[in-house]
Amino acid sequence: MSDQLLLDRVLDALGDPMRRRIVEQLAQGPQPVGELSHSLPIGRPAVSRHLRVLGDAGLVHHNTQGTRNFYELAPQGRLELHRWLSALWDSTLGSYAAYVASHPEGQDRS
Repeated sequence: MSDQLLLDRVLDALGDPMRRRIVEQLAQGPQPVGELSHSLPIGRPAVSRHLRVLGDAGLVHHNTQGTRNFYELAPQGRLELHRWLSALWDSTLGSYAAYVASHPEGQDRS
């Protein structure tokens, strides 16, 4: 999967507030679907559907331990999101620095 396609999936997946809440919960550590659903206003089937979308986006994966699946954050989706946000922030700061440099009237004149 290309980096751009993965980034698009990550951003689409995080566009849903319930999926963002699931990601926030998983930041605390691996959890089974039942545990996730207890702290959300949706049932287990809905949590499972959201986890599937997050998994397709590369944001979560699961490990099977006995009869339980524990979901946890996966690094690849977060890495793509981090790269994109860093590039966007660097570009924004660069534009701001160029603006300030080209408008000296706003600078302190001692």
